[in-house]
Amino acid sequence: MEQKKKEKWEETAFLGQYLKEHIAAAVWTAVFIAIFALLCFLRDVPQDVTVYMIVLMAAAGAAGFCFHYGKTRKRHRTLALLADEPQGKTEALPAAESLLEQDYQRMIASYERQFRNEQIEMDRKYRDMVEYYTMWTHQIKTPIAAMRLLLQEEDTPLSREMQSELFWTEQYVQMALQYLRVEKMTSDLVFARCDLDALIRQAVRKYAPLFIRRKITLRYEPVHCEVLTDEKWLVFVLEQILSNALKYTKSGSIHIYLSEDAKKTLVIEDTGIGIAPEDLPRIFEKGYTGYNGRTDKRSTGIGLYLCRQIMEKLSHTIVIESKMGVGTKVYLGLDTVSF
Repeated sequence: MEQKKKEKWEETAFLGQYLKEHIAAAVWTAVFIAIFALLCFLRDVPQDVTVYMIVLMAAAGAAGFCFHYGKTRKRHRTLALLADEPQGKTEALPAAESLLEQDYQRMIASYERQFRNEQIEMDRKYRDMVEYYTMWTHQIKTPIAAMRLLLQEEDTPLSREMQSELFWTEQYVQMALQYLRVEKMTSDLVFARCDLDALIRQAVRKYAPLFIRRKITLRYEPVHCEVLTDEKWLVFVLEQILSNALKYTKSGSIHIYLSEDAKKTLVIEDTGIGIAPEDLPRIFEKGYTGYNGRTDKRSTGIGLYLCRQIMEKLSHTIVIESKMGVGTKVYLGLDTVSF
């Protein structure tokens, strides 16, 4: 019903615009018929002949109007469909009916060729950049691993502090690589049925030393369910959420469990400093750090942005609830397909 109303409104709007554009032609047609009637009257042409000729001309004009209107409406619909996806559609344009239309179509074809060439060049530069940073990421892991081994040779407060900072350095390196890949991640997705507990344990193991060092209690309730997802990308999201929870939880606990109110919705809850109410609507924006980010100068405002982008491409959802001084709850909706 709504679709029919929309189509009827569009048809009425098009008819009004068409009449507005051709009002001059209608006026000149009426003037021509009036002049013809006047000449017939002055030349004493029989009235019935005059009326017959006027009716004939009016009928011919109406037929011409209907034919031209139908043709114009068809061309309009074709162009409206092409306007939604203009790239690569030059050959689908209606045949030009005038020299000006031919000129416009040649201009469009020229712009399209230029756009394609620029797009090819941008894709090439993007691939080169991703390849470079991928290589750089693997190369930087070697000195990071070497520094970790050197720091493990002595167990002092200073070495433990340096190991912690080294861990965050490695995380930021990995985040930079994922940031570059996320725009083209659809070609890297491998969907499979995954044991959610295994993915959670994989993420928790990575941050286990920080839980111990920060004396943060982990309350983990096994979820006992499978999800259809991409293991690598979902684990990255879990790691990022745990990273934020650890970063902003000075004391207390982090609780991981399955929601009782929503099917296959994983909840990661912390007792950290929380998020300011005015920041909640914008926490998924790229580069937005909010009040907590201004407090913690290391915050980049990229982590949650990446999480939202990845979850959308995985057909999952992410929702955050938080209160300042109370803590934060992150809801990861993983119920994409029933199986």
